[in-house]
Formats: sequence, structure tokens, C-alpha cells
Amino acid sequence: MPCDDPSSLWSSLSAGCLAQCVLHGAEASVTLADLSHGSSLGGRLEELRGRSVLVVTRHQLTAALALVELDGIAGRLVLCPPNLPIEHLAFVVATAAVDALVTDQAAAAVEPLDIGRLVTCNPRITGAEPERSARHRTEWVLLTSGTTGQPKLVAHTLSSLTAAIRDGGTPPRSSVWSTFYDIRRYGGLQIFLRALLGGGSLVLSSAEESTADFLDRAGTHGVTHISGTPSHWRRALMSPAARRISPRYVRLSGEIADQAILDHLRLVYSEARIAHAFASTEAGVAFAVDDGFAGFPASLLHRPGVEVQMKVGAGSLRIRSAGNAIRYLGCPAELLADADGFVDTGDLVDLRGDRYYFIGRRGGVINVGGLKVHPEEVEAVINRHPRVWISRVRSRKSPITGALVVADVVLKTAPEPAHGRVGLEHEILRLCREALAPHKVPTAIDFVPTLAVAASGKMARANA
Repeated sequence: MPCDDPSSLWSSLSAGCLAQCVLHGAEASVTLADLSHGSSLGGRLEELRGRSVLVVTRHQLTAALALVELDGIAGRLVLCPPNLPIEHLAFVVATAAVDALVTDQAAAAVEPLDIGRLVTCNPRITGAEPERSARHRTEWVLLTSGTTGQPKLVAHTLSSLTAAIRDGGTPPRSSVWSTFYDIRRYGGLQIFLRALLGGGSLVLSSAEESTADFLDRAGTHGVTHISGTPSHWRRALMSPAARRISPRYVRLSGEIADQAILDHLRLVYSEARIAHAFASTEAGVAFAVDDGFAGFPASLLHRPGVEVQMKVGAGSLRIRSAGNAIRYLGCPAELLADADGFVDTGDLVDLRGDRYYFIGRRGGVINVGGLKVHPEEVEAVINRHPRVWISRVRSRKSPITGALVVADVVLKTAPEPAHGRVGLEHEILRLCREALAPHKVPTAIDFVPTLAVAASGKMARANA
């Protein structure tokens, strides 16, 4: 990056970045060089100066163009993930004091939001080069799940969003990034910023295309660096199109990366560096490890003089860094960090030897007769079975213990007739009994054809 604390995204893009960076959407491709000579906002950029702007777009490409143009111009940028219910959108508008809307949709689609100033964004770059001098330290607002059903609004600056990129360096400018994530969520936004500020290009995914079509398109554009959740990757590896990309770097984040998915990625992409990272919307990026093993070395908690400091408190990972978000909007009583500046991620870890392993979220525990079961811990064991593709552990009500542990399992190949399924179920349960305490062993295995993935890219869970 050209500076340690960028005043705006546009001003941080070097001449080399403008010359080489291409944003490839499913519907069009736009070079930043083209954008430097015009605008995606129809010449209305100045109308948005200093305003609180909600970005609600159907396509990721138009969202990306709006973000590039508006940082340093808008007082606040509110990134709306796709398919957010209208009642939640109304809450976001009120909480973030939104007074302008940027969209690629017809006015009728966003009319219920009742925002007076509406500006259309599209990939057809028009008009003369606008005045893009940064006059505002734009506040970036991302949405994350709240406990009441309403989303939480997490405020960042460009500086906090790019802290890990500045600290970790950037890939060569020949890099072509891609991600299964949506860039309006923290994980996808990180890849978007890495691509732009590193002088590379970016292939954006689309909710309107299949995984195979996206991988085909990524392969056509010569993707070298690609990221997604473990659920994204399991879905991708089920497709023959997984072989149509030849990445140099594969990154996992957003969910626990168990040994089974790391080993499978190593088998398919033998020439790639496989890394799994930990980050959250509130805490920022903590680390990325590429030693081929699940979990992370305990030594990462005891590094003097590093930019990202980590500790474990009450079993959960806590992070303090320049990448931490600055505050919640609309929640003055809810502190983002503790008195020492550490953000509690809510992700529980267990020390085994010289390595920490993630065992699940604090809010995802199954209570079996007063004993705790973390679904992800059980899933990691089930996924070791050579015939298992992916599993989801959930609770089933019990009048005796309150809850029972059951597992939904997707196999790599279809199970045999009934007698074969019984034998396979016994094998999986034996594997669980050998590795887990008795109360964590599933009482039933249900073989299912597929498991749902939420819009965030994470496995859909009943308690999510």
C-alpha cells in the first residue's frame, strides 16, 4: 500500500493499480482505469458528499464501484448484505441516520425505505472525471447478526479495515483474487481491499450463478488467490469445476477449518499454499496459518511487539489490534471492547499440547443433561470418516436430558441399501466413541443429500 493510514480508498490506489486492476462481475467487467475517467454514479457523486449513504445493490460489481467512489466522499457508508428483510432495513436506515441511497435496482424496489435522495449505480462508466479529493474520514458500517433478530451495526474506518493488509504485505500485482464471499460482508470486503490495494484484479461471485459456473468464470480469468468458508469449499469440491481453477493461494475463514477439509484442499490443489484465517467483523483479522494443520500454534498468543495481540479469557479468544472495529451504532450501552481494549470474539478454544483448537461458538452449545456439547467439535470427528463429505450436529428435544445430540451427514457417495447404511452408521458412531466423551456422541445419524449454506457462506444452523 502506498501509505500507512490511507485517507481514502481512491487516493490509496497507485497509477499501477489503476492500470492493472479489473473488477469482473458476472454481468460485466470494469477497469479502474475506466473509472478514473468517469463515474458509475451518473455524475452525481458530489450530491453524496458528507452524507450517510446506504448501499443496496443487486450485484456485487455495482457495490464495489460505489465503495471505490464514495470512500472519502460520504460521511458514512452502510453496506447492506443481500436479502436483508425490509423491516431490518428500516431499522438500519434509522440507526445509521441514512439520508441517501445508492442502488442498481428500480426505484420501486427500494421505495418502501422512503429515503429522499436516490442515486443509481451501474457498470457503464459515464461523464467526465469527477472531483474525488477526500474531505471526509468515511465511517464504514457493516451488518452482523444480533441476538434480538435485528442486525448489529459495526463501525470501522478504512484504516481499521486495512490494518491486516498493511501489516501483512500484499501479493504481487499479477495476482487475480476471487472469493465465494459477498464483499458487503467482512470476509469478502477484506478480499476486495486486498485485491485493489495490492494492484491485482478481482473476480466477484454472484448469487445468481451456480458454483460450477462461478468456478468456470474464475478459471477463465486465471484466478491465483481465492477465499471462502469451509462450507463454501466443501460445496465447491463436490463440483467437477473445482479442477478448472489452479490457484497459488487458497484461504479459508468464517468457520472452523477442520483437518478433513484442509487435507482435501491439499489433495486437489497440491501446488497451492493453503491457509486458514481467523477474523470477525468486530475484532478484525487475528491471524492466518498455513502449516497444514487445524487450529493455531499457542505461540501466537505470546509474541512480543506484534500488531495483533491475542489472549484467551473464560475459554474464548480475545483480540486487540488496529483492526478492531471502533464501535456499535445505536448501542451506546454495549461496549465493543473490554477495559484493556480486547474484543471478545465469542469463539471458544481448547489448548491441546502446544496448539489451540476451535471448539465452537459460545452461543451454540447443546446442553445434554447439564453437560455441554459443542456441535463443531463433534462434526470435526465425524468429518474424519473417509466416506463423509460434511456433517451438521444439532439438538433434538428429550424429556429426560432436555436435549439429545444428532448428526445430519452428507456422504461422498450414495449410501448402500438399508443394511449398508446401518453398517456405515456404526462406523461413524465408533469413531465418535473413540474420540469423544459419551455425552457428545450422537444418538442418531441421519444421512441427508445436502446441507443448507446461509447467505453468509456459513453452514445454516437452527440456532444461528
